[in-house]
Amino acid sequence: MTTLQQIPESLQWNGETLNILDQTKLPLEIVYIEATSLQDVREAIVKLQVRGAPAIGLAAAYGLYLGVRDIETDKIEEFREQSRRFADELISARPTAVNLAWAVEKLLQLSSDAQSVAEAKFIIMEEAIKLHLADEATCKEIGENALTLLHDGAAVLTHCNAGSIATSRYGTALAPLHLAKEKGWEISAFATETRPVFQGARLTSWELKQSGIPVTLLTDNMVGYLLQNKKVDAIIVGADRITANGDTANKIGTLQLAILANYYQIPFYVAAPLSTIDISIETGKEIVIEQRDRSEVTNIGDLQIAPDGIDVLNPAFDVTPNELITAIITENGIVTSNYRETFLRWGNEE
Repeated sequence: MTTLQQIPESLQWNGETLNILDQTKLPLEIVYIEATSLQDVREAIVKLQVRGAPAIGLAAAYGLYLGVRDIETDKIEEFREQSRRFADELISARPTAVNLAWAVEKLLQLSSDAQSVAEAKFIIMEEAIKLHLADEATCKEIGENALTLLHDGAAVLTHCNAGSIATSRYGTALAPLHLAKEKGWEISAFATETRPVFQGARLTSWELKQSGIPVTLLTDNMVGYLLQNKKVDAIIVGADRITANGDTANKIGTLQLAILANYYQIPFYVAAPLSTIDISIETGKEIVIEQRDRSEVTNIGDLQIAPDGIDVLNPAFDVTPNELITAIITENGIVTSNYRETFLRWGNEE
């Protein structure tokens, strides 16, 4: 049986290049892309070769270093101007996922007091590595907190992939499942396929199967039937951006799960690190929703399934209002109300 330790890492940094697990090849192939430049990293983010908000943030951090590493100037102000342009270039790759902007902005801020270009480059590389190492601890803390809401024998429904390959290890929404398995609990999962690019079918079902966690795959439009006819103890999803009031942007299809959970009175949990919380945005109405290429809807892989010229709507995310969320689970704890006050307090404790 494959254990979590044997699940391929989403990112591997060797000091010179960033090796990125190409998640578009899963579950049939395990292939790593060697990223040697900022453009390589940005392309991998756009193409969903690396995905999951925490992993995107970590990749962008390394991507920023790969970009600034090659800046040829000794003038610190010129270096900072070019670094700012590189940061903006990375942020534009996937604007909804706040972890991306959070990571690159953090590196710029931490390097802002550097007295030389060489020092600034070193700080950016060192801090990117620190973020990578810290993410594993964060995910484990999220998982431990989430376990307090579950029990031995629980059945959990999840959407998209917020697992080990979407982070540095353990994941966010899948962290309690992996930890439950490590503790010897009997726990099982239901995974929605997650159209249009099938992160649930390709990634979550693969990852859980690798860890020996029983998982049942269903299409996105079967959730109503599932909740009506099968025992589901909780729904746990990840997040790409959480606003000050607790509204949450996550992979398209999350909102309908929350609505169904509310109807059937099943707890609906969001698991995410503090870096996903954007206190500068008050409500979900302010979140910019990424619109992706029409071919993701008109085609399945290379197979066209829709008529030529048909109009297509392809938002990558939807926003779940806070009133449909039972609790938000972070590394700092679990919050069920008074989101802004709690988020601000946690931010001040950092």
